[in-house]
Amino acid sequence: MENIDKLYFYSGDDLGAVWSYDQTIFKVWAPLADKARIQLYKTCTEEKPFRKLPMTKEKSGIWSKTAFGNLDGVYYTYVFTYDGIETETIDVYAKSCGANGAMGFIFDPASTDPKDWEKEDYVKLAHYTDACVYELHVRDFSIDKESNFCYRGRFLAFIEKHLRNSGGDKIGLSHLRDLGITHVQLQPIFDFQTVDETNLQKPQFNWGYDPQNFNCPEGSYSTNPYDGRVRVSEMKRMIQMLHKNGIGVIMDVVYSHTFATADSAFTRTFPKYYYRLWGDHYSNGSGCGNELATERAMVRKYIIDSLCYFMSEYKIDGFRFDLMGLYDIETLKAAREKLLEINPNVILYGEGWTGGDSPLEYSDRAMKLNARSVPGYGFFSDDFRDTIKGNNFINKDRGYVNGALGTEHFVREVISGRIPHPQLPGMTQYSWTDTPCQTVNYVEAHDNLTLWDKLFYSNPTDTIENRKRMDKIAAAFVFLSQGIPFIQAGQDFLRSKPLPGGNSFDHNSYRSPDIINSIKWNRKSEYRDVYNFYKGLIEFRKNHSALRMYENKQVAENLKFFDNLPAHVIGFGLYGDDNLAEILVFFNAGEFPVRLYAFEEYDVYIDGEQAGNTPLRQVSGEYEVTGISVIVLGKRYE
Repeated sequence: MENIDKLYFYSGDDLGAVWSYDQTIFKVWAPLADKARIQLYKTCTEEKPFRKLPMTKEKSGIWSKTAFGNLDGVYYTYVFTYDGIETETIDVYAKSCGANGAMGFIFDPASTDPKDWEKEDYVKLAHYTDACVYELHVRDFSIDKESNFCYRGRFLAFIEKHLRNSGGDKIGLSHLRDLGITHVQLQPIFDFQTVDETNLQKPQFNWGYDPQNFNCPEGSYSTNPYDGRVRVSEMKRMIQMLHKNGIGVIMDVVYSHTFATADSAFTRTFPKYYYRLWGDHYSNGSGCGNELATERAMVRKYIIDSLCYFMSEYKIDGFRFDLMGLYDIETLKAAREKLLEINPNVILYGEGWTGGDSPLEYSDRAMKLNARSVPGYGFFSDDFRDTIKGNNFINKDRGYVNGALGTEHFVREVISGRIPHPQLPGMTQYSWTDTPCQTVNYVEAHDNLTLWDKLFYSNPTDTIENRKRMDKIAAAFVFLSQGIPFIQAGQDFLRSKPLPGGNSFDHNSYRSPDIINSIKWNRKSEYRDVYNFYKGLIEFRKNHSALRMYENKQVAENLKFFDNLPAHVIGFGLYGDDNLAEILVFFNAGEFPVRLYAFEEYDVYIDGEQAGNTPLRQVSGEYEVTGISVIVLGKRYE
């Protein structure tokens, strides 16, 4: 395959179907095909094309054809011939498609733009650490039967305003705005394979990590999956409304693999080129049957073209990369360079691991331990996650907040953003980054148990009130540590995924029914105190630059850990803040209260029950930190 890249690399930016009023130019890269033709269809359900157009082979392995006339609204496929065998497929560069992604769709992109779309701009982000990320699944957001969305499970649920649950609390878009997050990270919204778009009345679900057509929006999230224009326009309307409410959109992308292998559009277009191989067999570093060969020139180009298309056409603010350890470092570097030209405020991060072994050399992988070689990309900190709440894959394992003993040193390491810190000399050999902008701190995501369900398994004899306290201080770690804070939708009101029949919970709900996956908006009223605590943490973080430091020098100078504290207590001071002369933070994971001493008068901004940027009370001299709680004190500038 190396010779293929040398002989046939194509650098043009015109692959796919480029529409204009009087003609459409088709170009596809298939250098070893014997023949290629275009087939045009009036609808995406027709079996016979109304027109067949033979393509001409040009340099660099490109097959092209100019079709005259206005083809706006027409569907198309390619037919390739290899060794006398014809294979029909969708264009891998198709920008939209019909139901179930079998045919590409030709359209005028401007016809999908909402009103004032030309004025749409990206959400500004000075530094990655200024972000507060909220992970969302489009269907989960609005499908719950007890919610009152009109567009349940659709993109357009995000444009519905002023919705409330049965307890009178804000839900949907109003909830996102009220909570104060800066970005939503949308789980896959490109066209994925296992949801049948022709039978949406049938109960079916998937997270979307089963890619089919990377450049097409998912049809099951639109009001009409048969019309390729609708899914594009409605996705834009969703993004526009989120932007109008000051919320950026991060797109979860999965260029690491596809759902199909032998029958994928990539294989049908150019067999075996797009995938990594162990000998003659597909490698499976994704755990899903294949992995894209990102290091090959035209695969790298495809990924970069796709990312740039979404950012320019849909005004996407950033990207989260699934299984980023399967991407080669050079591809991600080149992608960032191109994306920064479009949007200097782009945010990029991903999973710094793989789903299995890969032929890609370890030194070339965008793994967490190679983070220093991938500047400008954040990495999910699984060490933060497991230190705070316990091993993610062992239900009963405990972390600092739920009773693990002797973990204080590790907690200090994750508080500092996993970068070297002068008070943690033994950490240097284990730190994997030099900047908190590369550390994504989280204790819950779509994978594995929710935090609330994890606490049920790890602490079954604790009271609900104690487990709520554990949840609150776990959240406090996310928002008071150095790095990028990340929470899953509904975590802010104790999201749970119970299985039918009793006290067990879904550990991997990727295709579980709505009753398990949907956000239960009425829980917000039931656990209003938890929601208000999360909201207050976000408010406090956004108002204090000392919590959002972005250089290792800042952290080394302005984060000071305190020694000689009572058992189970961790404390640190933050300095150099824009608004407070000093911020003191103490976590008490022990069951019993402890007494501390303040030599000066401090305002209390956060305690075990409340959080925000308005002082709750003042302390001086001896004061108490209740069991399983956090307290944050602030001293104003004189």
